[in-house]
Amino acid sequence: MAFAPVFRPWAAARCWPIAAPRAASVFPPDQSLARGGVMERLEPCAASLPPATPGLARLKKRREFLRAAARGKRAARPGLVLQALAVPEPSLRLGFTVTKKIGNAVIRNRARRRLKEAARLTLPGMALSGWDLVLIGRDATAERPFPLLIEDLRAALRQAGVAP
Repeated sequence: MAFAPVFRPWAAARCWPIAAPRAASVFPPDQSLARGGVMERLEPCAASLPPATPGLARLKKRREFLRAAARGKRAARPGLVLQALAVPEPSLRLGFTVTKKIGNAVIRNRARRRLKEAARLTLPGMALSGWDLVLIGRDATAERPFPLLIEDLRAALRQAGVAP
């Protein structure tokens, strides 16, 4: 017989704020906790979570990455390399890659997460469309201060002619 961990609503809200609504729908509120207890103190926190932002369109197939590498413009900065390919569709698609030369899986995933967050914060404000962008992590991506990484992305976009 297999056992799955089940969190009570107050435990789920304390450990993982996103799980609180899901746990609350499974378990009815315990009256002793609801009146002046833990649940009453935690519900304002769940309401103050920022709304989820829609994800940017992604490049996922190898041929899309290869097309951007072969025909696209290239811009290298200390924190990243950008490959930009103009496409006829009026959309902005992103691809991220970090090679094994950078380090082990932990370092590669950290570099990829930092590139995704820099793109998420930078690109929607620029109102770009009609581009396939590939962001390639470098040795310095994982340790570079985040404001400098964002500035590297903006400079690479200008250097490649994507942004003014």
